[in-house]
Amino acid sequence: MIPSARLAVFLTIGGALALVGAGAWALLERGRHKDPKEIERLRRQDLNRRGRISAAHILDMVDSEPGKPAARLLVYAYEVAGVTYEVAQDITALPAVAAAAPQLLGQVASIKYDPRRPTNSIIACEGWCGVPLAESRSSALDPSGEALEEP
Repeated sequence: MIPSARLAVFLTIGGALALVGAGAWALLERGRHKDPKEIERLRRQDLNRRGRISAAHILDMVDSEPGKPAARLLVYAYEVAGVTYEVAQDITALPAVAAAAPQLLGQVASIKYDPRRPTNSIIACEGWCGVPLAESRSSALDPSGEALEEP
């Protein structure tokens, strides 16, 4: 092979490797910079899968200020190993819970928490809900609004 042909082959191979490397780097960077909403959704799913259930008291509901992105926080308190935790979860992504939130104040609910980090908890997620929702309460009523007798 003549030197100029050899140089052309090396440059072509080098260019191809550089393109593959740049593509791999771009894929890794895209995976690192996840949307905060996606990170929160993954956190909720993880806690739903491996969290322990405990009782909590719903203390407050906080809506975002006008002019800021819509957010609805549900504030609740629970106790683990004698320590009381007061936390809030943004329930904006969970429309059924967000709609029922005003009627939940003062009620007892279930939460799931991480036993290794008890401050990490959820009161609801896409696959589980620890609060008594309006549709579950209304299902125990007959059409006239009176409570049905349980068997």
